[in-house]
Amino acid sequence: MEDRLDAVNQQPDLNLVVISNRIAPFDPNKPQTGGLAAGLEPVVERSGAVWIGSSETRGDGIERPLPLVPTGAGHVARLDLPAADHAGYYRGYSNSTLWPALHSLPDRMSASQEDYGSYRRINDFIARAAFDVRDRDAFWVHDYHLLPLGAELKDLGVERPTGFFLHTPWPTPDMIECVPNHRELMKSMLKYDLLGFQTNRDLNNFLACLRTHFGLESKDGIVTTESGQTRLQKFPIGIDPEQFAAYLAADLSPAEQEKVSSLLQEFQGAKFAIGVDRLDYTKGIDKRVEAFNELLKKEPQSISLLQIAPSSRADVEEYQKYKEDVENAINHVNDDHGTDEWRPIHYTNDSFNQAALARLYRAAHVGVVTPLRDGMNLVAKEYVAAQVPEDPGVLVLSKFAGAAEDFNEDEALLVDPNDPKEVADAISRAANMPLEERVKRWRSMMDKIESYTIHDWSADYVRELDKPFRLISALLSVAAGPTWLRCRCTGTMPRRWPPTTRSTPRMSP
Repeated sequence: MEDRLDAVNQQPDLNLVVISNRIAPFDPNKPQTGGLAAGLEPVVERSGAVWIGSSETRGDGIERPLPLVPTGAGHVARLDLPAADHAGYYRGYSNSTLWPALHSLPDRMSASQEDYGSYRRINDFIARAAFDVRDRDAFWVHDYHLLPLGAELKDLGVERPTGFFLHTPWPTPDMIECVPNHRELMKSMLKYDLLGFQTNRDLNNFLACLRTHFGLESKDGIVTTESGQTRLQKFPIGIDPEQFAAYLAADLSPAEQEKVSSLLQEFQGAKFAIGVDRLDYTKGIDKRVEAFNELLKKEPQSISLLQIAPSSRADVEEYQKYKEDVENAINHVNDDHGTDEWRPIHYTNDSFNQAALARLYRAAHVGVVTPLRDGMNLVAKEYVAAQVPEDPGVLVLSKFAGAAEDFNEDEALLVDPNDPKEVADAISRAANMPLEERVKRWRSMMDKIESYTIHDWSADYVRELDKPFRLISALLSVAAGPTWLRCRCTGTMPRRWPPTTRSTPRMSP
């Protein structure tokens, strides 16, 4: 018996289905398309998972066999999402309603009931496509585009464990109340067996929303409803430091080498800070430019900023306006503080692959990561991983980024991104920090990065997703021999495990 229970604690070997809106390019020479893609690519390549997501082509909505393409040890299936609903699903409800709400920016929100209808229909379309691989061991769904997907899978009769991981923040109860259909969405989220969040703050906000809007309480991290039980847990996403070291050693293509060399020549050995963000209003780039303006008023020509900001959602008016605002602010600072020989802010919308970014991170004296809100922000961890151990740079980090829960004030310089003076003072302090203090701060952060990698994150999540099923498997196999193994392989397990109890309040349908 003890031997069987010991096996429960080992990492499960699952045939996993990963589902997200976006899929990584799986090409080291192409730029990553965000933290989600960067996080999941190594999981799929190493584990043999099937990754289902959106293609760049819009379809007619007709169901077709899942288009599986081998990728590393796994497979990728890019779906042509229905053209009739895509704009309402993606540009509308996902990115004009949920995205600003989840980042606690209600003034950026817009919504329509038509958009919500498109959002639900796209989720239903993806669920029906994923039904083709229903015999795999578990489903792991990602991010705000797919909040109700688990409920759609259950309604189709999928019996396997389903988990969800939120890469963005989760807001407070009064903020989520601004979202149309928020109660329906949260009810559907509780159809998942496991809900994962980046930070304790996000997890606690979600639990507060359950108390406020449904009168539900959790017990030992479990919420019980009419549908069964849902476990809630924090899983802080990491990076692969070994892979990042390999990026630093890798040869760049001639085109990437030219881009990197051209940028670095602009600084000619002078101190500079680096910011790498999608051109999104949640990233606080406009506030960062204000901070540099404040800094240069006090300390003229003391440090430059290299701001890399690939365009994001360029067809959305809100983002077009933000791009104009950022570029106008940069021009203002450069006009006020620049000279014929020196430019304060070097700004580009170019994308760079990971190997090129690693070299730029390493050359920068300060990493400036100051989003207004962020789920984790892997740029913060990548900047640290790229540093020279004997002469590292300093990380200036928003206290509202998820990474601030990993890196304390003795490691990163934590700031309020809405306070330009505070950010300016931190950048100045970072640029002038003594070597001994820089090394001490860097070493402590690097130890954390190395001790909990992207592979630990994915393994912990999958282990937790499979835990009740493994426990039941171990217990029942002792009592019933191989019968349970046959049951699991044919998908005839009870619909929700562990069984529903009545120890906590129940949510009405």
